[in-house]
Amino acid sequence: MKHLAAFAIAAMLACAAAPSVAKDNVTTTPVHFSKGASSTTLPGTIKGYDSVNYTLSARAGQSMHVSITGSSNANFNVFAPGDVPGAATAIGSGAVGQDWHGALPTNGTYTVQVYQMRASARRGQNANYNVSFSIR
Repeated sequence: MKHLAAFAIAAMLACAAAPSVAKDNVTTTPVHFSKGASSTTLPGTIKGYDSVNYTLSARAGQSMHVSITGSSNANFNVFAPGDVPGAATAIGSGAVGQDWHGALPTNGTYTVQVYQMRASARRGQNANYNVSFSIR
């Protein structure tokens, strides 16, 4: 009987100590340019800790320009091919009014992650934005 009571108490403590984990939605959206174009702009909305990963192919030596407008809560990171948001260091970042421009180091599919900073995400705020991509 003592073992059963000890087990029940341990189980209750484990449940109380376990953090509740909400699943963040990560949407992946391929970016395609119209025939003959080298840039495009896409609208989007994120809420809370959700994010959108835009993927686009480019070659080493090309130049990429990323800008975002709309909600001041919208931010972005740029990841090299093979690098995963949350597990690698971004090669660039930006926010509304802070564009990113850089020469691309390698051939492959780049990821531009759009997200909100922690304070806004924690409050569950929505961020409506337009993100623009250019590769030359």
